[in-house]
Amino acid sequence: MRLDKFIGKSTTLSKAQTIEALLNNQVSVNGVVVSKAAFQVHANNQVALDGTVLVLRPFRYLLMNKPANTICANVDQVYPSALHLLSKENEDMRQSPHSTALLKEGSDLHIAGRLDADTTGLILITDDGSWTFNITLPSNDCKKVYRVGLSRPFHAGIIEQFEQGIQLQGETGLTLPATVEQITKKDVLLTITEGKFHQVKRMFAAVGNRVVSLHREQIGDVKLDVALGKWRFLTPLEVTSFDSKV
Repeated sequence: MRLDKFIGKSTTLSKAQTIEALLNNQVSVNGVVVSKAAFQVHANNQVALDGTVLVLRPFRYLLMNKPANTICANVDQVYPSALHLLSKENEDMRQSPHSTALLKEGSDLHIAGRLDADTTGLILITDDGSWTFNITLPSNDCKKVYRVGLSRPFHAGIIEQFEQGIQLQGETGLTLPATVEQITKKDVLLTITEGKFHQVKRMFAAVGNRVVSLHREQIGDVKLDVALGKWRFLTPLEVTSFDSKV
């Protein structure tokens, strides 16, 4: 891990304050002053700031019920980032094992598995890159469940097409097998294990229908259980549930 990243994950210093501390020779690694932000720190190294040994805080793992007209990015664009909702007022405390103070230096948080701006539902947020990789790697077959609202009635006769794979426009091969459960005439639950660009919308377009609403209800074994715009920390069991996907 880079030294500046280590300091960021073990203190409340901003990036600018971290660089200033390094340039002022306030940081040492194993008793030797180091001023380079890119210096690599390993597990057995002792990093100190002004003589005080720093300890990495634990990784953070959260779920959020993303509202529409927000984006899964760290920087605002046409729509604001969903990460702005990480405030104390928006926390669902039912299963939160940590203090919201952990979020005050949340610039290194990112969203594991994105949703379009107009799509609502479950997103996972973390600062653990390896954990994100386990979730998003296609070969790990991590299932995602969506409630899909359609413009026209869904015909049960095409369920087999989803189970065998759909030919998407511009793609050379079929999608991986998916399952569909019809809820109402125009509402279905779709389970996929991929994350192609606009995949759900393109799958239904390929069979002559159009998605008018899209809401993600589940990723792996983790199910959405907070109100729209709310978030909570994952339980330890939920965090480790993705280990078996590797």
